[in-house]
Amino acid sequence: MDKPSKNGKTGGKTAVDRVVSDYLHDLSNEHRMLVVLKKELYDGMWEPMLGDLQNRLAGKPYIFKLVNRIKDDIERIEDMRKFEAEHNLDLADYVELT
Repeated sequence: MDKPSKNGKTGGKTAVDRVVSDYLHDLSNEHRMLVVLKKELYDGMWEPMLGDLQNRLAGKPYIFKLVNRIKDDIERIEDMRKFEAEHNLDLADYVELT
């Protein structure tokens, strides 16, 4: 029997595991950083991070300055949030801190 990994999955790959693996393989460093920040700074939630970015664009107070490419980060977050919802998972469980 396969041993569970740190994310609780066994070594055998399911269709979902392959989809997640393929998705993670294609993530840019910017995408990975957003996933890490979501986990570390925003208690694993996209909404507060998006709020910060949108507040910054609007010239309102914000909590954390991420990067100069705010619009790009908002698009990345929306794409990753959609993927998480479609596959009922949290990418932070799969992206390693480097």
